[in-house]
Amino acid sequence: MNILSKAKLYLESKLSILPANVQLKFASLSGWKQYQQRLPNETELQTWFNNGQTGLCIVSGKVSGNLEMIDFDIAAEMFEPWRTTVKKESPDLLPKLVIEKSQSGGRHVIYRCEQEICKSLKLAKRKITLDAGDEVVLCGKTFKPIQDKDGSWYILPTYIETRGEGGLFLCAPTPGYELIQNDFTNIPVISVEQRDILLYAALSLNEYVPEPLGLIETQSSSPSGSLRPGDDYNTNGDLRAVLLDHGWRCYQAGENEHWCRPGKTTGTSATLKNRVFYVFSTNAHPFESEKAYSPFSVYTLLEHNGDYSRAAQALSTKGYGDKNIESTVTDVDISALVKSFEKQDDKIQRFADPGPTPVELLRVPGFISRVMDFSMEVSAYPNQAMSFCGGLGIQSYLCGRKVREKGDLRPNIYLLALAGASTGKDYPRKVNAHILTEIGETNCLGDKFASGEGLQDAMFQTPCMLFQNDEVDTMLQSFNKSRDGHLESIMSTLLTMYTSSNSVYPMRRKAGKLPAGFINQPHLTLFGTATPKYYYAALSERMLTNGFIARMITIDVGKRSAGKDAGLIDSMPSKIIETAKWWKDFNPGKPNNLIDVNPVPAIVDYTDKAKNVLDEFRLFADCEYTKAEDSNDEVSKTVWGRANENARKLALLYACSENHLTPVISVDAAKWSVALMTHQLRRMLYFVQCYVADNDFHALCLKLKLKLREAKDRTLPHSVLLKRMKIDKSNFLNIVDTLQEQGDIEIIAAENITKKAKFYRLLEE
Repeated sequence: MNILSKAKLYLESKLSILPANVQLKFASLSGWKQYQQRLPNETELQTWFNNGQTGLCIVSGKVSGNLEMIDFDIAAEMFEPWRTTVKKESPDLLPKLVIEKSQSGGRHVIYRCEQEICKSLKLAKRKITLDAGDEVVLCGKTFKPIQDKDGSWYILPTYIETRGEGGLFLCAPTPGYELIQNDFTNIPVISVEQRDILLYAALSLNEYVPEPLGLIETQSSSPSGSLRPGDDYNTNGDLRAVLLDHGWRCYQAGENEHWCRPGKTTGTSATLKNRVFYVFSTNAHPFESEKAYSPFSVYTLLEHNGDYSRAAQALSTKGYGDKNIESTVTDVDISALVKSFEKQDDKIQRFADPGPTPVELLRVPGFISRVMDFSMEVSAYPNQAMSFCGGLGIQSYLCGRKVREKGDLRPNIYLLALAGASTGKDYPRKVNAHILTEIGETNCLGDKFASGEGLQDAMFQTPCMLFQNDEVDTMLQSFNKSRDGHLESIMSTLLTMYTSSNSVYPMRRKAGKLPAGFINQPHLTLFGTATPKYYYAALSERMLTNGFIARMITIDVGKRSAGKDAGLIDSMPSKIIETAKWWKDFNPGKPNNLIDVNPVPAIVDYTDKAKNVLDEFRLFADCEYTKAEDSNDEVSKTVWGRANENARKLALLYACSENHLTPVISVDAAKWSVALMTHQLRRMLYFVQCYVADNDFHALCLKLKLKLREAKDRTLPHSVLLKRMKIDKSNFLNIVDTLQEQGDIEIIAAENITKKAKFYRLLEE
């Protein structure tokens, strides 16, 4: 039976089937994520498997009937011990399961569960110590060694893991994969209790538990000779009582206790062994899966919402630690002690600063560069990045409702230039206004909008507009602080207007009035400016995850350049006006195309090389999305989820600027758009990490870290930092204690001729 016939049988069995790249062991289909939500159809199977395709994979999770696969790697070394354990617990369970041999000699165990399953889990690992830091090949897989704190090297292979919700795995009849028990057309449905048996048998084989998060130095005393409350609790605290108070339940006692999370009646969510609480459930807030926690960390997370300073104070009042412990630093150098603290929440992605936008990315040949050059020529403080934003904005407006790429993406963009005061923000806007005046399009130029309704009315009258809005950070701060509905309507209108560029935007219906109609293919280009520090501080997680900020193309303008005498804007080169007028008069499509009523934009095609570059970027963005998903990072998920769309819009604008007469998306356009988007997103995620707070206390923590980041050697003395924070001493000490416990800062004690001094140093990044 050929692979197409087998794929059809699997599809009939309600499995989400995809073509696979056998070498990469992954789906060979770009945009495969949609099949996490729906099954393919027979026509798609015909297309995929009728051209010599040999690899086949299955998407696990709800789409395939709550399908889950347990993967036994490293030549299936732990498969037999696992099977022995399962057989003791439930002799009749094993014969029901589908089992296959993998390409590398491992085993896949496949079943469906009667309830929805969680995401993929790593169940059994082993720490293998090495003599050196050279790469190691184990059963055909290459491992890069990790250096331990003591300088030794080790690798940490995963022997057993699952493919859960949203995962995928290669399967028979892919070359190298062989069914050895049952078949994919008859996958059993097992109970939650039976699934627990399978997973716990695997978990019992785990030989590695990471060092607990939040573990304070295990010395019996502090540098001043006093036992600290956290140290004392790690040794003597009643951890079980805290877990029971918060709804956890121990159902298997002994050396390795099994605990079930709140809201669940069966199964192991975590284990407790040697006073280390190891969590593997993905739904055990505030704990993260595959993380180990010390007793003090468990107590802090459950009783004090992660505030280590407050937790230590509470334990002290309960008698933990010595009464004479001092919260301040003595003249003993405790930097080594502070460095030993494990950072909290290490599963959260950390982003390095990629720096300002490279100057080579601030150039697009043709019209955009001509507008840039003129803007810098007439500006009193010429700035290449700001001029680039102006040129990109006017190009987006000019080709609005007139071009589209093959996927029907339109050239509408929301562009934000981050610039400080007096950095030349006015001139690019003035240049754009002059261009529109010269071609008789001033009615298409907008400034600020007071409400979503006002923005809709403006777009209804003029479906293609360029809004140039200063102080976007002020607008966002208003969104955060006000509960006024009209401010919320601006955000909603901007979001919906953006996504409606290739369809219709229905106008709001006013009470007692006739239907208001709709806007056909609205094109709104937003060119905004904001101050970097205040812009990011104005953001909230809601804004970052609702898609508005993810659609923004954000350019960091940098410092103000040297000043010069300003030029005359009415001396604009005729070539700029000629190109702008050409776009105004351009009417694509058929001779009867009613461009003002129902436009039919011209299609701008890709060269083969350009398409390959952008397809590769889509796969890269999908991988970044998956990493963010695995880290429960909703902000990064939202950002990378829009990366491919933004890159293709930019490539389209590049093509229109380069050759407005016969635009084609070239490989240069594709490479430029990918490079700009990748840099811009990483820069944005870095700044979000630095500025965007979850709550008021977190905001103060970020502010303190920012003060240290801006200081020489990332270090400031106590008195200077306290003054710069502009808060009272009590709050300051709480922040310092929390950041110290989290491993973000260290406290350094020094002694000069006259007195003892205390310094704070930023450790992160």
